[in-house]
Amino acid sequence: MISVLVAEDQHVVRTALVSLLGRQLGIEVVADVASGAEVSATALRHRPDVAVLDLGLPDVDGLTAAVRLREDLPDCRSLILTGMDRPGHVHRALSAGIPGFLLKTATAAELAGAIRTVAAGGRVIGTGLAEASWEPGVSPLTERETQVLALAATGAAPREIAAELFLSLGRVRNCLSAATAKLCARTLVDAVRIAERNGWI
Repeated sequence: MISVLVAEDQHVVRTALVSLLGRQLGIEVVADVASGAEVSATALRHRPDVAVLDLGLPDVDGLTAAVRLREDLPDCRSLILTGMDRPGHVHRALSAGIPGFLLKTATAAELAGAIRTVAAGGRVIGTGLAEASWEPGVSPLTERETQVLALAATGAAPREIAAELFLSLGRVRNCLSAATAKLCARTLVDAVRIAERNGWI
């Protein structure tokens, strides 16, 4: 069971989130608060696995609350919810080591999935936010990942890529996996599409 703290200042939205999450298998809301200033103290009392924090919390915004929470309760991982896809917010969250950032337009299944991913130690950047998380024009891929992904874009199989670049098959698979993760892509085909659209391969 994943225990969750919800922080949202709008009562109707907070109540809806608590109700929605309460119906998700394996997720339990153990506390909810209306301001960022309440997050750490409440989390220390209830010891949730994940804190779902609205970005626009009063007093202390969601990102600041998440950073403080990481210091006060390192085992609790934060997932930020926002209604705006502003790159600056995403950059701040990633720079601060916040593992989850999701738009409020996400479905119930996407939110529950994001909570499970974050609780398991993974990172989630919601649809519509992934490309905002990169510096404009700067590829998040290493030179080797770029080479491997460019060959994959031609239809070359991992074994062929390994032979072409004089790499082990395992190294090629690791590069493809890393590139897919860095581009927040669901599949390798999606990763190729994103990289091509941005001019990185």
